[in-house]
Amino acid sequence: MAEEQIHVMLVEDDEFLSDIYKKKFDMEGFKVTHADNGEKGLEEIKKKKPDIILLDILMPKMDGFEVLENLKKEDSKVKDIPVILLTNLGQKDDVEKGKEKGAADYLIKAHFKPSEVVDKIKEVLGKK
Repeated sequence: MAEEQIHVMLVEDDEFLSDIYKKKFDMEGFKVTHADNGEKGLEEIKKKKPDIILLDILMPKMDGFEVLENLKKEDSKVKDIPVILLTNLGQKDDVEKGKEKGAADYLIKAHFKPSEVVDKIKEVLGKK
């Protein structure tokens, strides 16, 4: 029997970066849903209930911290979906704030190649 496809929700407003990640995830056989702002991301997450969420912090309409907060107080269908913050904000305060709000992990975009992000997704989902 084939392994179940991992569904990744990518909430990222940088089109160039989104395209890079989408291509990499496609190559890995992941199903990818993308939203380019926090508000749309939250709606899509509620509708599609992905396996994992990659969430940028600095975005239009609703920042990643707000999305994370909303997710964690939502109904149980989405509050337990692991969230990896994928951002350029690397201050210790931001990392701690993200983890306090329930993020499974915190990755600084500039420090991780897409292949390493794939590894992190598999690790967080226990597929490694």
